[in-house]
Amino acid sequence: MLAEFSFAQTAKSRAQLEKEKEAVEKRLLEFDKILKQTAESKRVSLGQLSAVSKQLETRVTYIRTLSSEVALINKEITETEGRIKALENDLKNLKEEYAKMVYTSSKLNQGLTMTTFVFSSSTFKQFYMRLKYLKQYTDARKKQVEQIEKVTADLAAQRIRLEDKKVEKQQVINKEEEQRRQLARSRTDQQKIVSTLERQEIDLRKKIAEAKRQQQNLNNLIKRAIEEEIRRAEAEAKKANSTATKASGSSIPLTPEAAALSNSFAGNKGKLPWPVESGFISKKFGTHPHPTLKGIVEDNDGVDIQTNPNSQVRAVFDGEVTKVATVPGYGGTILIKHGEYYTMYSKLKVVSVKSGDKVKAKQVIGQVYTNKEGVAEVHFETWKGLQPLDPSTWLAGR
Repeated sequence: MLAEFSFAQTAKSRAQLEKEKEAVEKRLLEFDKILKQTAESKRVSLGQLSAVSKQLETRVTYIRTLSSEVALINKEITETEGRIKALENDLKNLKEEYAKMVYTSSKLNQGLTMTTFVFSSSTFKQFYMRLKYLKQYTDARKKQVEQIEKVTADLAAQRIRLEDKKVEKQQVINKEEEQRRQLARSRTDQQKIVSTLERQEIDLRKKIAEAKRQQQNLNNLIKRAIEEEIRRAEAEAKKANSTATKASGSSIPLTPEAAALSNSFAGNKGKLPWPVESGFISKKFGTHPHPTLKGIVEDNDGVDIQTNPNSQVRAVFDGEVTKVATVPGYGGTILIKHGEYYTMYSKLKVVSVKSGDKVKAKQVIGQVYTNKEGVAEVHFETWKGLQPLDPSTWLAGR
């Protein structure tokens, strides 16, 4: 029973590990594709560095997963060896018991056949008891033979399983070694890119300064649009027939329908679909050091998601488009309202919606822009009223 429980637990761990491994392998393929496309431009960029760094980070996770798989297979091998040993012991005992039964039978048959033994009974009761004994004895020997055959077959199956596990273990070890070699190459590539970018410090500093101005322009656009929405909602709330109310902690008066949408959006924190089908966060929310320039920090009111060129950009939740604009450095920009929450999508080369449009979750609203360095990146922000929020805490995990 304990062995069965242990096997069930191992099977559960194996299923979970396989799921994790499959997810990591899928992410690695995504990064390989993105990195290949950024490398085709023949220009070293921060986008290329982001892809290499993310690929490296994911490969470390993959190696860790493979190591866990080897450890799990070792556990399975040990458990299988234990079952083989137990079965061998059972088989030995069964054969010894059967040998004793055969020996006892031969002793009984010395000078007296079983038929004579039964029919030489002096009373009917003795005849019945001897007949019953003979049947039980025959059944016991037959059962013993069946048990020996069953244990022998089980033992053979476990030995095959053991050999299969050893082969599987070696295959995973080989894969792990190959991943370690690729990891070493990725680290070399990463260092080459960093060295190249460090030599471009003056140009990078200019780009950072320009990016900060562009970010400020984008923030001003968002704030003005949200402030206008708040003013409009407050004016509507003052009308005699208005159903809008301003709840405690809310930044804007909401109708019952808008309040329900707002609550639904809030209830889906950590579950929202990504604005692009594949990709990774290349620049996080908040203040963080520049990846190559020492002493330089960058601010981000959203996240940048690096993806494949020409990827479709999707709304992450039901809502209404409140603003469509073009912002220098950010290209096409879309602001969508979800009650008192807002999501913003920029760095688009194509915009497929207009102000006032109602949109659904995962509806295509545009197409991502690819820069001259081959980097396709969408900038995504989440706001509650006039307060920017960390989008990574709202998106579903990957």
